This record gives sequence, structure tokens and C-alpha cells, in this order.
Amino acid sequence: MFLEPQFRGQRSGWIEVICGSMFSGKTEELIRRLKRAKIANQRVEIFKPQIDRRYSESMVVSHDANSIHSTSIAHSNELIALSEGVTVVGIDEAQFFDEDLPENCQKLALRGLRVIIAGLDMDFRGKPFGPIPQLLAVAEYITKVHAICPHCGNLAVHSYRLTANEETVMLGEKDLYEPRCRTCFHLGSVLDPQSGKTDGH
Repeated sequence: MFLEPQFRGQRSGWIEVICGSMFSGKTEELIRRLKRAKIANQRVEIFKPQIDRRYSESMVVSHDANSIHSTSIAHSNELIALSEGVTVVGIDEAQFFDEDLPENCQKLALRGLRVIIAGLDMDFRGKPFGPIPQLLAVAEYITKVHAICPHCGNLAVHSYRLTANEETVMLGEKDLYEPRCRTCFHLGSVLDPQSGKTDGH
């Protein structure tokens, strides 16, 4: 369980990254931390990329249907102006943002803000996703959360795509993706539901 750090004499803010596969609880943890900040009477602002409209255009929504109001933005540069007067900034689906996101998050932290970011660390190919690697490099705090592999019950770190579409960005839910452990991910289509084979181990 992540507990908010307290530093005496802290003169700058910091960056927290919550990463993992799909269905691992990243957004759930982001919402939990932001709601705690609100309970502490801190001014909070939440952002998400305009591309993500799966559940709502104005809400950050977890797979478990927990939600919090958010602002959709097209580019991370908008974070600077829209974060005036706040103390905590939340960013969901960070992998879909532009390459300037790490720099802009550092600008916010240097301004004294707490910046909490959630996103996929790997795409469906198992490759580092978008600006997440750079964010992990500059973050003070990193939390890696895990889903459960439905084929073997081990911790899942990968997001396996169930279709043949090769586009890197493809929004979807359990109809298009499932979490998988390292071994089941590399077994690939042997474990696809349509194949009828689920005993690849």
C-alpha cells in the first residue's frame, strides 16, 4: 500500500508513476491516491488524453467502474496552464500522451506539485510504451501493479491482444485484450480463446 511521503524542508514536488499491464488496477490506484488528496483538502486536477473515450469524455473511470472527474487534453503542454493553483495533478493513460509529457511533468514537480501518473509500461508486443520509460527514469516513486493471468494464475505483466490488428494504439477492453504472465504471453495464439487450446504449459 502506497503511503504519501512527508519530507521536512521539501522545497519541490515529486513524480509518482503507477504502471503495469491492462486490468492490473493502475487507474484504481490513481483514483485512490487522488481521493485521499481531496480528503486532505488539497487542490486536485486530473487529466487524461482526448483519445481515451472508452467510458466517458469527462471522467477517469477504472475497469471496476470507480470514477473521478477529469479534463481531456490533446497535448501535455496544456498541463502547465491548466494546473495553476493546484497542489496535486493526476494523469491517466499516460502511454497515449506525446513525448513532451516527461518534461512537462518535471516542470510541474519543480513548481512544487505532486504529480501522479498511471499508464501501461508495455504495449501489446511487450515493448516499452510511449513516454512511460522516460517517466520511470525521472520519478521519485514507482509502483508496479499486476493483474492475474487467466490461463495459469500467475502474476500478469503483459497485455496480450486477442486480435490480429497490428496498430500500436488500439483502445479496447476484455473483448480485445487479456492480461498474461511472461510464459503465457510468449505462448501467444496457442492460448487464444478461439483456438480452444488453454493447456499450453
